[in-house]
Amino acid sequence: MSLKTIGLITSGGDCGGLNAVVKGAAQMATRKDITTYAIPNGYAGLYNLVDLDNLVALTPGRLDSFSIGLAGSEAGHSRVKISKIKDPNKYQRIKDGLAKFGIDALVISGGDDTGSVVADLDAQGIHCVHCPKTMDLDLMPYSVGGDSTINRIGFFVSELKTTGRTHNRIMVIEVFGRYAGHTAFRGGVAGEADCILIPEIPVDFDEVYRHMKKVFTKRVIESDINAGTYTIVVAEGLRNASGEPIYDESAGVDTFGHKKLAGAGKYVAQELKKKMAGDHEIKEFMIREGMFVEDLYTLPEIRTVTPSHLVRAGTTSAYDANFGMIAGASAVNLLLHDVGGVTVTGFHNNKVYYMKIKEAIKQRHVDLDDVNLFEQLGFCFGRVRQEFDPESAEEKRLIQRIY
Repeated sequence: MSLKTIGLITSGGDCGGLNAVVKGAAQMATRKDITTYAIPNGYAGLYNLVDLDNLVALTPGRLDSFSIGLAGSEAGHSRVKISKIKDPNKYQRIKDGLAKFGIDALVISGGDDTGSVVADLDAQGIHCVHCPKTMDLDLMPYSVGGDSTINRIGFFVSELKTTGRTHNRIMVIEVFGRYAGHTAFRGGVAGEADCILIPEIPVDFDEVYRHMKKVFTKRVIESDINAGTYTIVVAEGLRNASGEPIYDESAGVDTFGHKKLAGAGKYVAQELKKKMAGDHEIKEFMIREGMFVEDLYTLPEIRTVTPSHLVRAGTTSAYDANFGMIAGASAVNLLLHDVGGVTVTGFHNNKVYYMKIKEAIKQRHVDLDDVNLFEQLGFCFGRVRQEFDPESAEEKRLIQRIY
């Protein structure tokens, strides 16, 4: 197809790496003598494009005004699902807006919801390519934003140990991730959390409490100044022992109809407080270690911290800066070769790799074999530790194949 002008959209939640997608796409387009416009406010901006008087052209000078090292998106976002707009002429309205500015195709970066809309637009004859983006890492291919978020979670978890140890507190950190525990898992490991609770494993609070009590009291007892802490990372989509999600019903739903997940960290803290209050050995421990004060300080404190949007704000990791640039540039090259309605997955050996959008946006969960490995290293995942036999026939076969 003849490609003269591209529109660039970022949609859904913000995260690290999006500005790299913007720059990668615009810089590749510039090299190919293609004009790139930033369509502001995500899909809301696309729907209202026909009413706008002008768009920002992503010229080399404009691109130089922001850094790929910054999280967020210079193009702006919104959480709008096109198919839910009641206007029966919505697709024609979008086409009219694109025609008004002479836009031939779209590069769109977002997660599963955004990707579903890309597939929808493609089915309506609007030429577009999807760059995978989600800090939740729950798409099938790697998605921009994941590494940045994991780095920030790991940083916060590690940093919170100083205040936890100073006050002998149990620290519960609730992080984003929806119904997949990738960021809680990897960020928790990076920050050396003691316990990591993810949606893939229904939580057994008896096991969490057993591990917390053992590790926390041991640290305090062995410290020459009676100082210790215990850190728990909780994914927002955590499930209880019955497999039911734990969240605050009052949080409501977003514009895509998803329940807003919140409250899992608070719930974990409350359950552990109940167990501590009914454990006479904790009171004895407090007295023995010189911490107990009647009516004032009878149990170790449990504090809940929710870094919330801090894990998706601020800076972009080096990996996401690289992947974002690759994804954006590759999307433009796909459009130039008349390939649309797909998700970019990578660039290797001078080839752009991609897959069908509907396959790319299928939800991917944490591999429990990976969890099992870290259980052997001492991390608690809210269940009785799963043992494996390294001398099993299957294990031997795998080792022989590798070495």
